[in-house]
Amino acid sequence: MRNYQLKEPMIARIALYSLSCALLLSVGVTALGQQMADVHFNTRVEKPAYSKNYPRVLFDEAHNNFHTASGRYKPFAELLFSDGYQVVVNRKPFAKELLKTFKVLVIANALGAEDMDDDGADQPAFTDEEADAVRDWVRGGGSLLLIADHAPFGGAAASFAKRFNVTMSKGWVRDPDHSQPDAPGALIFSRENKLLLDHPITQGRNQTERIDRVQTFTGQALKGGEGASPFLKLSDTAIDSADRTAEKSVSVAGQSQGLAIKFGKGRVVMMGEAAMLSAQVSGPQNRPMGMNVPGSDNKQLVLNIMHWLTGLLK
Repeated sequence: MRNYQLKEPMIARIALYSLSCALLLSVGVTALGQQMADVHFNTRVEKPAYSKNYPRVLFDEAHNNFHTASGRYKPFAELLFSDGYQVVVNRKPFAKELLKTFKVLVIANALGAEDMDDDGADQPAFTDEEADAVRDWVRGGGSLLLIADHAPFGGAAASFAKRFNVTMSKGWVRDPDHSQPDAPGALIFSRENKLLLDHPITQGRNQTERIDRVQTFTGQALKGGEGASPFLKLSDTAIDSADRTAEKSVSVAGQSQGLAIKFGKGRVVMMGEAAMLSAQVSGPQNRPMGMNVPGSDNKQLVLNIMHWLTGLLK
C-alpha cells in the first residue's frame, strides 16, 4: 500500500468517499423497479489521470437533483475520485465566489420542484442570476458538465442551456432502428452505426482510451448552436415525444445526446441522458443501466469527458 501525505485536498476527498459509503449502507432495501446505484460496479482506475494537484469538482445538489453523489450517481463520483479528482458536494445557489476555486461544475438532473412528479418539476431549476454566474465563470475558464434527461428534466434545464446556445427538446427520445432489441429507448451509438462521431472525447489520449460503443437510456435530444461539436449523434430515424407514450412525435434527426462546446476560455459538455454516466440496476432482476452494461464503453466515456473538461484532451 502506498503511503500518502494527507494534505487538505486529499483529506477532503477521503472524507467524501467515506461519507458516501456510510450513506449507501443506511439506505436498505429499495422498492422493486426503482433505479439504484450498482454497488458491485468496479470504479477503480488503473492509471489515474491525476496523482497531485487534484482538480476540484463541484457536484451540484442544491437544485432538487434526482442524481446525487451518494445516491444514483455514487459510481460516477467514485470513478472521479479514483481518477484523481477532488469532489465537493454543493448545496448553495451558484455565484461567482462559490465557483471561483473549482475547475469543473457537474449538474445532473436538476428539477424545478422537489420531486419529478410534482407540479412545476419542469420549470426552471435555476434563477437567471445563477445561470448568468455559471455562464460568466465558464467564459472566464471554468468547465461545465450539464446532464439533463427526458421530461421533466429537460424543461428544468432548458433556459440554463440556452446560455450556451443549446436547445433542449424537453421530451422523450426513441429510435427503434438504433437501439437494443425490444427496447426502443436503449439507444446505441457506435463506430459501426456511425452515430459515435470523432472528437477528442471519443478518441481519448491513446488507443486504450478509444471509445467504440456507448449506450444511453431514452433521454432527450440536444441541438447545439454554432461551434458545438456533437459526438453522440441521433440518426435520421430518431423521434422525440412529449411523453413516454410516443403517440405524437417529431423527428430529431441529426440532433444529439452528447455535445462538446468551447465557450470563451472555458468548456462545456452537455448530455441528454443521465444513466449512461453512472452504473445503476433497475427492476427485480437488477437490470444494468449505464457504465455496467456489458460491451459498452460508457465508463471510459465518463473519464474522457472529464479529461476534455480539464484540458488533458485538446
